[in-house]
Amino acid sequence: MTPIIYLDNNATTPVAPEVLAALLPFYQTRYGNPSSMHTFGGEVAHDVEHARQQVAALFNSRESEVLFTSCGTESDNAAIRGVLEALPEKKHIVTTRVEHPAVLNLCKHLENRGYRVTYLAVDAQGRLDLDALHHVLTPDTALVSIMYANNETGTVFPIQKIAEIVKEQGIILHTDAVQAAGKLSLDMNSIPADLVSISGHKLHAPKGVGALYIRRGTKFVPFIIGGHQEHGRRGGTENVAGIVGLGKAAELAAANFSNETRQVAGLRDQLEAGVLKAVPHVRVNGDREHRLPNTTNISFEYIEGEAILLKMNDQGICASSGSACTSGSLEPSHVLRAMGVPFTAIHGSIRFSFSRYNTRTEVGEVLEVLPDLISGLREMSPFWARRDKM
Repeated sequence: MTPIIYLDNNATTPVAPEVLAALLPFYQTRYGNPSSMHTFGGEVAHDVEHARQQVAALFNSRESEVLFTSCGTESDNAAIRGVLEALPEKKHIVTTRVEHPAVLNLCKHLENRGYRVTYLAVDAQGRLDLDALHHVLTPDTALVSIMYANNETGTVFPIQKIAEIVKEQGIILHTDAVQAAGKLSLDMNSIPADLVSISGHKLHAPKGVGALYIRRGTKFVPFIIGGHQEHGRRGGTENVAGIVGLGKAAELAAANFSNETRQVAGLRDQLEAGVLKAVPHVRVNGDREHRLPNTTNISFEYIEGEAILLKMNDQGICASSGSACTSGSLEPSHVLRAMGVPFTAIHGSIRFSFSRYNTRTEVGEVLEVLPDLISGLREMSPFWARRDKM
């Protein structure tokens, strides 16, 4: 079997060994229901609250401000729907054209329910015009939902400045920080956002668990109605193993933040520099100054990204052409379209995303095979033959 070089960590990450060790007992010996009255269940309830402390530490927030969910998509939906239901008189939402489908598709759904949505544009580097944000806010605006960092290009939005503009108008701000968690600061004392979404499987916890930070005093109606779990803010028996895993992953992320971000940035830069040197007709998409340390989005002009991914897959190299949630679509990336990436480049765009488990040796191996792989595909491409006329 071909060894795997996994460079698709924005899609999902491997569960950290320390996280696996922490969660396994909750499938084997500590399987009690934390809502039960007996001691066996009560001990598990204490484990859930310990995980809440660990996640709250990542946010530098109160434990009571952390709500556990099933994933980033639920966190986004709970945040947006919870605010809108709490403010039924307001019918305007502001977001961006480059959000994750968990936000974009929900906003499109809400438009069909009578809400007015403003989708802010971005420039060629994926950056927002903050003046435009200021001008679209109205007394009818219930919520602004803007991501912290883009999942496809890694471009980081100036969330502190965004928050200042939004809060000056007394409007609630939600930010999707799914890709930022563990890579950028989530200190809620310096980021005045009201609601912040994260997902466990993006920072080496298991799939099926996420969290939503809800600043104390924020108007919010529960999204999932049921029992008294999560202090009455989300019904349903808790995914204890996942929650414990997320808590441990948050603890590891906080402890290793500086070293990990420096390490993965080095790997990203090594790959990027090697590709730019060895392969002609390529471009790096996004803001190369303000971006996630682990992400690079590279367009290989005049060829299809799907063909590149298949050829890399034959070599055991895993990457992505964009968001994992839209990988079944034949349409080019909505993020790159919003940035105005040219036709000759947009279809050949590949996202490489790293984690602390990647190595410089792996990057070297990718750089050994990628130039010939791209050259071979271009020789078969009708676009390459006509490149001077396009």
